[in-house]
Amino acid sequence: MQVADQTSISRQTQTKQVIALDHINKIYGLGDTLVTALDDVSFEINQGEYCAIMGASGSGKSTAMNIIGCLDRPSSGNYLLDGENVAQLSSDRLAVIRNRKIGFVFQQYHLLAQLNATENVMLPMAYANVLPKERKERAIAALEQVGMGNRLNNLPNQLSGGQQQRVAIARAIVNQPVLLLADEPTGALDSRTTQEVIELFGALNTAGITVVMVTHESDVARHSRRIIWFQDGKVIHKDLKPSDLGHVL
Repeated sequence: MQVADQTSISRQTQTKQVIALDHINKIYGLGDTLVTALDDVSFEINQGEYCAIMGASGSGKSTAMNIIGCLDRPSSGNYLLDGENVAQLSSDRLAVIRNRKIGFVFQQYHLLAQLNATENVMLPMAYANVLPKERKERAIAALEQVGMGNRLNNLPNQLSGGQQQRVAIARAIVNQPVLLLADEPTGALDSRTTQEVIELFGALNTAGITVVMVTHESDVARHSRRIIWFQDGKVIHKDLKPSDLGHVL
């Protein structure tokens, strides 16, 4: 029994929190126009998890994503990203953290039209002061990881929507972030391509990348391993299993 307890303690010690939101509030406006977008939100996401954030329009999930992604600051509360309290850091420091610790994937791919796939993926490394030779090597490796090794020199207009999203995912992981944050990443894709992209997120998570996906699509959320459900600015469920999703829809 003593050995088992020690093993349990050891596992708990090894668990690393990537995200810890502690009593987060976000309020917009003043006086009669005051709107509470997030109301006392607290939850944690550990390294290696694959979580979906869901909720109806206006539930607070997009505001939560902006705070998790260091795109906005909470009105009050603490947010620890990879152990660092980033809730009230300066804009310059938040920009560095976004570049080094978070990989973003959006519904629109945001690829630069004049750059080929490799050059688009190299961009985040330029801001991280990675040497040019290493930038290209890492960009090619990231593109190969997402199945785009045969499209290194293609411009965005020479790629399908699914291929462009794969390039965007490669760009998101090339700096080896602690968190891959995806906002409606399949919203512009057809059903077949959606399945391919979702399988890619699953493979990246299996490889050890922490994935947080904001989505309104239940079929997409069911591929995650845990669902956090927002309603009226509050977290209603912190640990909803995908198999239980039908009970809250």
